[in-house]
Amino acid sequence: MRRFAALIVAGMLSGAAPAPVQDAADYDIVIRNGHVLDGAGNPWVSADVAIDDGRIVAMGAVPGRGETEIDATGRYVAPGFIDMLDQSGHALLRDGSAANKLRMGVTTLIAGEGGTAVPADEVTGYFRQLETQGIAVNFGTYYSATQARMKAMGDSAGAPTPEQMAVMEAEVATAMRAGAFGVSTALIYPPATFHAQQDLVRLASIAGRCGGTYATHMRDESSELLAAIGEAIEIGERSGAKVEIFHLKAAYAPLWGQLMPQAIELIESARARGVDVAANMYPYRAGGTGLSPTVPTHLYEQGRDAAHEALRDPLVRARLKGELAAGPQPNWSNLVHASGGWDNVVLASAHVPEMRQYEGQSFAAIGAALGRDPADVAWDTMLAALPQRASALYFMMRQDDIDLAMRQPWVSIGTDAAASVPAMESDPVGLTHPRSYGTFPRILGDYVRERGVLTLAEAVRKMTSLPAMRMGLSDRGVLRAGLRADVVIFDADRVIDHATYADPTASPEGIEAVIVNGVLALRDGEPTGTRSGIVLRHRCEI
Repeated sequence: MRRFAALIVAGMLSGAAPAPVQDAADYDIVIRNGHVLDGAGNPWVSADVAIDDGRIVAMGAVPGRGETEIDATGRYVAPGFIDMLDQSGHALLRDGSAANKLRMGVTTLIAGEGGTAVPADEVTGYFRQLETQGIAVNFGTYYSATQARMKAMGDSAGAPTPEQMAVMEAEVATAMRAGAFGVSTALIYPPATFHAQQDLVRLASIAGRCGGTYATHMRDESSELLAAIGEAIEIGERSGAKVEIFHLKAAYAPLWGQLMPQAIELIESARARGVDVAANMYPYRAGGTGLSPTVPTHLYEQGRDAAHEALRDPLVRARLKGELAAGPQPNWSNLVHASGGWDNVVLASAHVPEMRQYEGQSFAAIGAALGRDPADVAWDTMLAALPQRASALYFMMRQDDIDLAMRQPWVSIGTDAAASVPAMESDPVGLTHPRSYGTFPRILGDYVRERGVLTLAEAVRKMTSLPAMRMGLSDRGVLRAGLRADVVIFDADRVIDHATYADPTASPEGIEAVIVNGVLALRDGEPTGTRSGIVLRHRCEI
C-alpha cells in the first residue's frame, strides 16, 4: 500500500529548487459514489470502495486517493459475477483473454461439465500452464467421471470390472488432489450414458470425502426429468457429495407448465431433509448442443466409431427414424420429440461448407428446401462435420417455466458457454448461442428491469454470493473489507444483452467496468488486456 509521500526533486543536480512534495496514492483503485450491492441480497447503499493489493480494504466514505479513481455516480457496484456452468477448459489454453465473459461482468468461471482439458495426472501441470500463460478471469473446474471411465474401459457400453472400477476411482482421486472441485457427469451423451448409478455413487463419494461436488447434466431433462432429478439426489445422499444440477430445465413441450413445478417440489423436499442440492440455469428458451442426441443411445453401445459407421446404413436409418417418431425411450432423451419436432430444431454450426447457408434455419425447413427427410439432413451434416461438432439449437423450454425456476433461491446462473477465442470462427465447443455473449446482462436487463422476475439485489446474489458459497470460495462473492477484489460496475438503467439467435456474438451494453483481483480488466466496456485471473483449486487431501 502506498501510504508515504513521494518526494520528487526534479532539477536537483542543476541546483534548481526542488519540486513540491506530491502525496502518493493511498490505494490502487477507489470507486466513488456507487450504489453498492454487497452480493448477499441486501439493498444497495451509497458508498466508496477502496482496493489495494488485490483486496477490498475499505468501504463507506473513503478519504484517501486511489491511483485510479472511478466515478460510479448513478451506477451499481457489485461483486464480480460467477459463471457456474462454463465451458472454457480448452479455450483458455488458446487465448486467456475471455473477452466475452468480461463484457458480461464475469470474473470467475467454474468449468468441467465435460471434465478437465487434460487427463487426471496432468491437471496439476495444466493449472500451472494456465497461470504461466495468463488468464483474464479466475478459473476452476470439475473432473468428469466419463474421463475416468474412458481411461479404464474405452467408450463402449457395459459395467466396469472391479479392476476397471479401481482405475476409475484412482483417476478421480488424482484429479481431486490436484484441485478439481468435484466429479461431473453429462449423462445424456454416450459413453456417459452407460454409467450405472452405483458406480457414480462410488466416484462421487471420493469428492464427498473432502467437501466436493457431484455436478450433473442429468440423464434426462425431458419426459423423465423427475426420475433424473431423483437419481441425482440419491447419488448425493449416498455419496455425501453436494449436488449441483447443470442448466435446470423442463425441456419437454408436451408437459410444459407441469414438469417444472414438480421438479422444484422434488428438490425442495430433498433440501428439507438435509440434502445439499442446488442448480444453475441460463435464461433462454433454446438449449444448444451437438446433433448426436438426435440418434438413439443404443447405437453407441459399441463405441462412437461403430455408431457413425452404422449411421451411414440406409436400413439402420429407417429403423432410427421410426424410433425418433415414437417419442421417449428408456436411456435416450429424444430431443427432437422434446422440442415438438424438427420445426423447433435449428442448425447452429454446420462446419460443412455447403450447409453453412442453412445455419439459422430449422431442419424441417432445410429438409423441405432440399427435398429430403430432416433426419437425413441432420445425420449427414453431423457425419460430414467430423471430427468437428455440428450443433443445433433445440427450442425445448417455455418462458413461464424458466421464470419459475429462476425465482428459486437455490438457483444460480451459468452460461453453458466457453470464453471466446478470436482466432476461431465459432465457439471452441462448436456452438454459437447467444448465451455465450448475453447471459448475465440479459438477466439484469430483461428478468430484472423489464419484466420484474427478480429484484436487482436477488439477481446479483444469484450471480455472486450464492455460487461462491456453493463452491467454497470464501474469499470472494461479496463486497467486504479483506476479501478479494472481484468487482463489476454496471448501469442498471441501460444494461441489456444484444446477442440473438441470428446474431449470437453481439456484445451487451451497460457493463462499464470489471476488476479482477484488484486489477482493472474492463474499462468503458472494453477489455484492457490484463491477465490478473488465477486458477482456483479445491483443497482435497485424500
